[in-house]
Amino acid sequence: MAWRINEGVVRGEINNRVRGRVAGRIWLIGRAQPITLDLTGNCHRDVAGCLVRFENPAAKSTPDELLDLAAEQIGVAGDITASRKVRVFDVPLEEALQICKEGGKPPEHMANSLYVEWFSGVNGRVVIESADYKIDISPPTWTLSPEDEQEQLAATYQAMRDWLERLGEALQSQAPADFDHEEDNSFDEFGYEKLLRESDARTDEYMTLLEKYEAHPDREKIVAREMGWNWLEEALEADQHGAIPKSEPIEIEPLEPNPLTEGVDWVRDDNGDIRHPLSKRAFESSVAIWHYCDDRGLLGENGDADVAEMVFQFQTAGAKIAGALNSLAYDRDMTFHPGFVVAALKRALKYLNASIAAAQKVARKKLFPDKRVPTFRGELFAIREEMLALMKRFREKINE
Repeated sequence: MAWRINEGVVRGEINNRVRGRVAGRIWLIGRAQPITLDLTGNCHRDVAGCLVRFENPAAKSTPDELLDLAAEQIGVAGDITASRKVRVFDVPLEEALQICKEGGKPPEHMANSLYVEWFSGVNGRVVIESADYKIDISPPTWTLSPEDEQEQLAATYQAMRDWLERLGEALQSQAPADFDHEEDNSFDEFGYEKLLRESDARTDEYMTLLEKYEAHPDREKIVAREMGWNWLEEALEADQHGAIPKSEPIEIEPLEPNPLTEGVDWVRDDNGDIRHPLSKRAFESSVAIWHYCDDRGLLGENGDADVAEMVFQFQTAGAKIAGALNSLAYDRDMTFHPGFVVAALKRALKYLNASIAAAQKVARKKLFPDKRVPTFRGELFAIREEMLALMKRFREKINE
C-alpha cells in the first residue's frame, strides 16, 4: 500500500537545482526532525531546476495518515510537480458530501495541486498531495530538455513497476507454502487470508494506475494492459470502434433470505434491510458513539485525534464485519466456505482491537463523563467476544 500524506505535513522543501538529483526535507506533525530525501531523477518541467518550499497552514494529525516514515528516504523520484490539476470544492467537505447525497453537484473549480511522489527502499511508494499548501518556487538553475523529460517518465514508470513487483513478492512470501488455488482442501482460513491479501494488493495496484493515468484519454485501456487484463483491453478497443452491440438490460430477481436461519444468521434493521445480528449491533453502536462524540465537538478539525481514531477504527471494523457475515442470510446450503468467514473476521478484529486501544487513550484524557468510556469499551469487548465465538463456530465447520 502506498503512503499518502496531506494534512500531517507541516512544511517542506524540494531541491532539484542539481540535474538528476532531488533532495528535500519534510517536517511532519509530531516529529521534531524532518525526514530527508535523497532521490535520483528530476521534477516535472514546471519545477525542474528549482527549489520548492511549501507550508501547510492547517497541519493536523488524522487517523488515516501514518506518519512514521523512515527518517532517511533514499530512492527514485516519481512525479513531482506544483501544477497537477485537481477539482476543489467551493464549500466545506461535509456540505459537498451532503449535496452529492441529495443528488446535486456541489460548486467546484479546478486548481493547481502540489504533487510529490517518490519510491524508497524502506517505505516503497510515498505521495504528498494538496491544493491547500502555500508554495514558493525559486527561478530555475537549468531547464528540463525533452530528452530529460522522456528519461524521467521512463524512470518513474520503472520505479512504479518495481514497487508493484516487490509488493507482490512480499505477499507471496507471507502465503502458506502448501496453498493451492486448485485444491479445495487448501481453502482454510489461512488460504483465504492469502486471497484477501492478494485482493488488497491488486486493488492498490489498480487504484495507483487509475491515479497515474488520470488525465490520459486512453486511461482505461492503459490500465487494463498494465493489470494484465488483455480481454478488457481488447473489449474496450472493440467498443471504441462500435464493434460490440448494445446489450439488453438483464433483470435479476432479488435475493431472499433463508427463513430457517432468521434470528441466527440474519435480522432486519429499522429500514427493513438484511443484516447479520452482529453486523447490526456493530453498526448501531458505531453510529451512536459517532453522534455522541460529534455532538460534543470531539470530531472534525478541532477534535481530538484519539477520539477520531477510536471512532474511525470502530466504523471500519463494522464495515469488515458486515462484509464477513451479511451474506450468510442467503446461503441456505452452507455452500460458502467457513474458512472465508474466519479470515474475514480476523481482518475485522484488527480494526476492533485498534479501536479498543484508542479508547484506552481516550479514557486517560477524561474527555467523557466517568461512566461513558467504560460503557463504550464494554460494548467493544462484547462485540469482540461475539466475533471470537463466531470464528470458533466456523473453524469447527472447516473440517466437517
